[in-house]
Amino acid sequence: MSVADRIIVALDCQEDEALLLAQQLRSKAKWLKVGMTLYYSTGPSIISTFKVMGFKVFLDLKLHDIPHQVQGAAASAVAAGADMLTVHASGGLAMMQAAALGAHQACEQKPGGGVSPVLLGVTVLTSMDETMLQELGINRSLTTQVASLAQLTLQAGFNGVVASPLEAPYLRKLLGENFVIVTPGVRPAQSATDDQSRIATPAQALQDGASYLVIGRPITAAKDPRLAFDAIVDEIVRKHHA
Repeated sequence: MSVADRIIVALDCQEDEALLLAQQLRSKAKWLKVGMTLYYSTGPSIISTFKVMGFKVFLDLKLHDIPHQVQGAAASAVAAGADMLTVHASGGLAMMQAAALGAHQACEQKPGGGVSPVLLGVTVLTSMDETMLQELGINRSLTTQVASLAQLTLQAGFNGVVASPLEAPYLRKLLGENFVIVTPGVRPAQSATDDQSRIATPAQALQDGASYLVIGRPITAAKDPRLAFDAIVDEIVRKHHA
């Protein structure tokens, strides 16, 4: 898999801007992330639009509800064409197993059985730190919390996790080479941290075990998103060969 194919561009914006960015990145990026901001303003049609344009879609809604609701939501997401979707691991084993069942059922309904999506358990949001965990009554280290939720995700039959790049090295050792690790909180050198607390550069995140990098504003807020995307790829390749 090429470096460019491992970058997921986060389109956390309204529909008009998202469509313009998608057009600009059409020959560059393989993956686009559709989060709550975009999905709640357009509904599932935005997934179909991006798929027709040739992109793979990471639907990042972080499902978290009773198992019955999450099963239905996961089925709907897969039916709409999501290639990757997220579920909060803190919702528990039964909820994640229901999500996996819903996704599987939706695949069975597609012609030829369809392609199973990548199911990801969200461990601890990259905007959070240990102080925030304590505010929620979680009185163990952030590292322990992430590891515990990651193991629960594996037990539920998921393909991977979402975790900060700082947790990627030990999660890779814990979960094995085939488990997918998607890391937000990735910022190129000299970029603003925005609302992320646990961050790393793209090259460092990949070196430490990340499978995919979620990068938003450093690309989408740039004057030329295409050049920004290319610059990130070049930075990764340069660091890799340094």
